[in-house]
Amino acid sequence: MLKTVKLPFPNIFSYLAYLITYKSIVTFKDFNFNEQLFEGIESMGFTTPTPIQEMAIPVILNGQDIIACAQTGTGKTGAYLLPVLDIIGKTNKHHTSALILAPTRELAQQIDQQVEGLAYFTGISSIAVFGGGDGSAYEQQRRGIQNNVNIIIATPGRLIAHLTSGVLKLNHLTHLILDEADRMLDMGFSDDIMKIISYLPKTRQTLLFSATMPGRIRSLAKKILNEPEQINIALSQPAVGIDQQIYRVHDQQKTPLLQMLLKNGSYSSTIIFASRKEIVKALAKELKAAHFKASAFHSDLEQKEREEILLNFKNKQLPVIIGTDALSRGIDVEGIDLVINYDVPGDPEDYIHRIGRTARAETTGTAITFVNHRDERKLKSIEQLIEKPIRLIEVPDELKSIEMVKQEHSTNKRPPQRRWGNKSRPKK
Repeated sequence: MLKTVKLPFPNIFSYLAYLITYKSIVTFKDFNFNEQLFEGIESMGFTTPTPIQEMAIPVILNGQDIIACAQTGTGKTGAYLLPVLDIIGKTNKHHTSALILAPTRELAQQIDQQVEGLAYFTGISSIAVFGGGDGSAYEQQRRGIQNNVNIIIATPGRLIAHLTSGVLKLNHLTHLILDEADRMLDMGFSDDIMKIISYLPKTRQTLLFSATMPGRIRSLAKKILNEPEQINIALSQPAVGIDQQIYRVHDQQKTPLLQMLLKNGSYSSTIIFASRKEIVKALAKELKAAHFKASAFHSDLEQKEREEILLNFKNKQLPVIIGTDALSRGIDVEGIDLVINYDVPGDPEDYIHRIGRTARAETTGTAITFVNHRDERKLKSIEQLIEKPIRLIEVPDELKSIEMVKQEHSTNKRPPQRRWGNKSRPKK
């Protein structure tokens, strides 16, 4: 049965419980982390915990299982890494103590980088295990596993390969963390997760973090967690610092408007989301032809190409990146000041994840969505979810003529005749 600790507070009693239990925590010093870990926290510039960190860390340090629901950009990676690092730092470091499962290689790498930064002074070791690459990558992962790294961050498929080969033994594991659990289920990893768990000790602490909380996540939690505490941090509300805008457009106006926004705006870092990778590829070609420095990010690229694109984007050497919804959960980059939804996402929750790429860490940002006549229902669902209308911006006058011209051309053309009736079907 799930116990619930929830923000915002449903009643006065839970609010008073929160004040008594958690309100005294105002900085990371109040968690009493070991000195070496706190040095890492300071070196990374962290001073004040976010709400998800403030709520989750004491529960994890107390040894309880947890199911936490928080949108992207709320600091949930730190919410589980910091207490787990503190526990490992105070115990035996000669075996693998923690396993973190992630849906994508990009997220696995980003978590590994966070571990390296926070654990720099602790001597705690980690390795990211994921598919792709050549045989040398697999061999490097195998050596790291055999050296008993303290923390493994892995995608399910590649981890199973190491488990079934007999190279990886997790007999001493004390912590299992599932990050972006809902995305893993969306990607079909449910059976893989259960197979991995069959290799783990039954006595362990399990931490499940998810951006959404559908019924299948709750079903998974019942199978693998032991009387977990539940924390829900304002799931359906975008960050306050995001300026949300919509343009009502015809399809032919989308790309010219996109180019106008990129040209006239003072944006240094932009993510463009499209519904399919074919559109992603086409947009990248059009933007490059218009002399914009942009790259498409999609599954057809080699691993090295994807890593190079993300690194250049993170280092501000690449101002524009274009991708599908997979990118909305697979990238953790601060300083993104513009998100453009070239296509409205089909799931309102995906809208939250997309625009959550901007206005991170208490910064501000802009999120612009192009809405055609087919997307009006999707827009309505999004506005119902965020509980407010999104500000409408008029399409610039110079673009309004684009659709009119196309309509004039179409009216001058004779409509095509259907020739597939019984009498006019061509002979074979």
